Amino acid sequence: MPHAGFVPLRIFSSFTMLEGAIEPKKIAKQARTLGFPAAAITDRNGLYGSMAFSDACKGEGVQPIIGAMLGILRPGRPTNAAAVHDWLALYAQDEAGYDNLCALVSMAHLDRPVEEVAHVTLDALAGRTEGLIALTAGTEGALARLFAEDQPDAAFAYADRLQTLFPDRLYVEICRRLDPVEGRAEAELLELAYSRDLPLIATNPTCFAEPHFHEAHDVMLCIADGAYVETPDRRTSSPDAWMKPAAEMKRLFEDLPEALANTLVVAQRCAVAAPKRKPILPSLAGDIEGEAQMLREQATAGLEWRLEKAGIEGDEARQPYFDRLKFETDIIIQMGFPGYFLIVADFIKWAKEQDIPVGPGRGSGAGSVVAWALTITDLDPLQLGLLFERFLNPERVSMPDFDIDFCETRRGEVIRYVQQKYGSDHVAQIITFGKLKARAVLKDTGRVLQMSYGHVDRLAKLVPNHPTDPWTLERSLNGVAEFKAEYDNDNQVKRLIDYAMKLEGFPRHSSTHAAGVVIGDRPLSQLVPLYRDPRSDMPVTQFDMKYVEGAGLVKFDFLGLKTLSVLQKAVQLLAGRGVEIDLSILSWDDPAVYDLLQRGDTVGVFQLESEGMRKTLAAVRPTNFGDIIALVSLYRPGPMDNIPMFGRRKNGQEDIEYPHILLKPILEETYGIFVYQEQVMQAAQILAGYSLGDADLLRRAMGKKIKAEMDAQRARFVEGCAGSDIPAAKANELFDLIDKFAGYGFNKSHAAAYALLAYQTAWLKAHYPAEFYAASMAFDIHLTDKLTIFVDDMRRMGLSCLAPDINRSLADFSVEPIQHEGEDARLGFAVRYALGGLKGVGEKAMEQLVAERDAGGSFKSLDDFADRIEPRLLNRRQLESLAASGAFDEIHPDRAGVHAAADTILSVAASAAEARESGQGGLFGDVETPHADVRIPPHQTWSTADRMAQEKEAFGFYFSAHPVDRYRHLAEARGARSYGAICAEQVAEGGRANAVMAAMVEEVRWRETRRGARYAAATFSDSSGQFQASCFDEDACKAIDAMARDGDCALLMVELDRMPGEETPRVTIRGVEQFNQLASASRMELVVDVQDASAVNALAELLLRNRGGRSEVFLRTPLAGGKAARMFVGDDFLIGADQVDAIALIPGLSIQSFERMEPKADGYRARTRRSGFRLVAATA
Repeated sequence: MPHAGFVPLRIFSSFTMLEGAIEPKKIAKQARTLGFPAAAITDRNGLYGSMAFSDACKGEGVQPIIGAMLGILRPGRPTNAAAVHDWLALYAQDEAGYDNLCALVSMAHLDRPVEEVAHVTLDALAGRTEGLIALTAGTEGALARLFAEDQPDAAFAYADRLQTLFPDRLYVEICRRLDPVEGRAEAELLELAYSRDLPLIATNPTCFAEPHFHEAHDVMLCIADGAYVETPDRRTSSPDAWMKPAAEMKRLFEDLPEALANTLVVAQRCAVAAPKRKPILPSLAGDIEGEAQMLREQATAGLEWRLEKAGIEGDEARQPYFDRLKFETDIIIQMGFPGYFLIVADFIKWAKEQDIPVGPGRGSGAGSVVAWALTITDLDPLQLGLLFERFLNPERVSMPDFDIDFCETRRGEVIRYVQQKYGSDHVAQIITFGKLKARAVLKDTGRVLQMSYGHVDRLAKLVPNHPTDPWTLERSLNGVAEFKAEYDNDNQVKRLIDYAMKLEGFPRHSSTHAAGVVIGDRPLSQLVPLYRDPRSDMPVTQFDMKYVEGAGLVKFDFLGLKTLSVLQKAVQLLAGRGVEIDLSILSWDDPAVYDLLQRGDTVGVFQLESEGMRKTLAAVRPTNFGDIIALVSLYRPGPMDNIPMFGRRKNGQEDIEYPHILLKPILEETYGIFVYQEQVMQAAQILAGYSLGDADLLRRAMGKKIKAEMDAQRARFVEGCAGSDIPAAKANELFDLIDKFAGYGFNKSHAAAYALLAYQTAWLKAHYPAEFYAASMAFDIHLTDKLTIFVDDMRRMGLSCLAPDINRSLADFSVEPIQHEGEDARLGFAVRYALGGLKGVGEKAMEQLVAERDAGGSFKSLDDFADRIEPRLLNRRQLESLAASGAFDEIHPDRAGVHAAADTILSVAASAAEARESGQGGLFGDVETPHADVRIPPHQTWSTADRMAQEKEAFGFYFSAHPVDRYRHLAEARGARSYGAICAEQVAEGGRANAVMAAMVEEVRWRETRRGARYAAATFSDSSGQFQASCFDEDACKAIDAMARDGDCALLMVELDRMPGEETPRVTIRGVEQFNQLASASRMELVVDVQDASAVNALAELLLRNRGGRSEVFLRTPLAGGKAARMFVGDDFLIGADQVDAIALIPGLSIQSFERMEPKADGYRARTRRSGFRLVAATA
């Protein structure tokens, strides 16, 4: 069709974040729909969307014009605010112009202090304007501003300066929207243009595609500015900021036809798109021939070293490796990638030389013998049957892509090495864009509409949150009945969701790719526009991962993996006690490892620690390394359905069947089940004669499900099967079967590499559990939830976790030997809790405290501690946390006293420090320092419950015991189980089960159902951790609300409901009983040890206040010869946890046992106690 007589030159794409609301594809499509021959994007200080826009325009038959709005600093003004900028619209005419535009937008971000907004100075344009056309930016430009400020001379001078910078390439921009500022400026701009003989150009700055989007765009601006829609005098959206058709623009500019015609002139002058380039890399050997030779030499030498280390000897065993090496190097060189392999090998070699842990592999790269020889990976591909073609397919030219795992804490060192080697301006990170996703955009929109946070939060939680299967708002309206009902029945909610759906998916902010780094052979601003992330000193590409490769840059992934740090830490801890371990040479058939896996005892084991995976391990019972690889691959949505069959076949409970006998060699290791993508490729090779390269293309085609391509592949497959004497009907059946599994198949190379890390962590846990836990906790030191799990898990297996100790703990978690008389030598070592792991103390402060202890010896008393510490090192909060945790127990066991004396300790420390500084004492007490004693102020002794509460404050969880443990015997009698035990049991997806739980009520939040009924959403805890539960029964809700205020414990009757895709069941409370009331109604036996006879009077007074129950009390007093007498006191007492705590606080008394009495045929008898004392006498 004939094109319109106008070209839109001022469009803000969605990459002008929270201002532009049109994606580049939409701009191109709308331009074609409106008949525009060309269109321009002009994002602020950026070319983020230029590559995407160029590609989209090509597909729509529209000419792309690459532009940007550049921030120009106003002369003589401060540089730390957006208000000091004017704007200038620049457009690339040719490649030189595009290069200059890249340089200028890069300069705007990089050549300024990080705290300033992006800009350049007008002077900086000099020498960088070749190939660029400039528009004066209408009311956003300097000319309109200067006229508005009544500075016509300055405006004319500015225009002259621009004309010098852009000779014959400067246009005076006229906008005609419903904006009074534009109206006032127009006459003066016209006068300037005519007097200086500058061409006029008509624009309509555009932020959205169609007029109906105006209100949603206004909401977007509010989100950007942190404003409310009802806020007066805020920035508002222009109703004219839509992509107007040519007819509308002709109507607006019928008196200035030349301004419209000049848009076509600019379009004709601009003849460049964002350029596509072949991969550009620095060379380590001068040229491609040198790189090829270097690769062959290094790979051959590396393979010799690998085979020698693995003990692979003899020509017959070695030849397959060298044949594979030649095959791979030929392909790598033929495809032009030797330089890539050499660069990766170089920085990995450097990392290993610096003792920085490097992962054994990740992704399909582990299938390459060349990578193994160059030490890029650490898995033997031939031993494990891994395929090179899955990594680099000779039938499909695409860049290889090694994802490299480094120690999480030292990854940055490797990136800095790369910067130093190739030049800091040759290396950059890759940008990513955080988007307005369904839940987030609901919350943002609800906030600017001033809706109730609770209401919006509840609506947001109705949107399913599956990271691997994200739900949109539209999908939620169609798939979540309650969400749809809210939309249909509430106009306010409808308005919220309508706005949010229009804004969903747009970029909200920019960040950097977690791992991606690009390396160029020249300064990167010569290849791509750059950006600065304020949190990093590295430049960042303005193109994201999808487009950066098209610009000629090659991505290298430097990933941080905590597991590598944990493994290295554990090995270092073992070396500290003289045990040298090399994890790289472990055999893969250790019975202790498989015993651990078969028990599902894999808390903390890489890739195997989730509840579901632990159940899977116990059910499947792996016995070899291949089983671990398979389970890592199968434990994902989809293939997970095959795990029961895998387990049955493995354990001989079901016959192994193969789809075709020819497939037995490749499916035998997985018991006849397709698990890996490599098996799909090998099946096509064996059955239909595909090369592995072609088989990889088949696998990709099956993943895409494009019908025409699938039909062609089916025909080829059936024809190829005929050569293997497979009938067409069977061939089609096999094709369908392979197609089904192709979508589920996992990359075996990746699974094998991660299975190796899983094996290594499991090996450490099986053989050196103390070091394993200490290392694991060291890298989760601030994650209370993880620390709780580790402490519970180590105690479950019989390993001790010792409390923090001011004289024994380090700032980090450590291992120390303990007395242990059992046969399991592993339990002779314990984890000592880290001082730095306590809440509010700070690792740095604890490191200095430990340094003082190492220098001056153990702290002998509170006085000694106060004399020696640096008062600026600790504050009251830190001392209180140390006291509450028991860190001072060795030198002063009264925790409440130390806690109360925190200010006194700091005061004494300050006096001692002052004395030292005045020359009266030595640095570490080598000269006697006058001091004041630490006097413990009057204070109330902590009960057991108080100590537990204080420990929770210090640790973030209950360390020595949980309050619910006080009711253990009552809970067990009622069949109660912990939340952890319940989660460990299998509740079928969509299934329900009933259970009894014992837990402490921590918090209750009241909610409303959509019908307006109140219910309680409560947080509970037990010794296995925290959990959430809902309660809809009115009486039960009131009961748990009352208990939450006092932190009481309760017996809960619950219903468990596990939703599809959820690891843990949802808990709904159906009934509740308070333990204190249960205890008073129960028959208990209490045995009290008497160390001081005078304490009996206080005991008698307490017991007399608690008569009327059914519990028995006995006293035990010491006799000569280490014996003890047991005396009956009475059997009508009300004894619960509170009474036991009160008795324990009486000086001279201690609790020997507190047990529930079990019914016998002849009445109640106390059950056997686990006491080491012998009953020698008893009186009634």
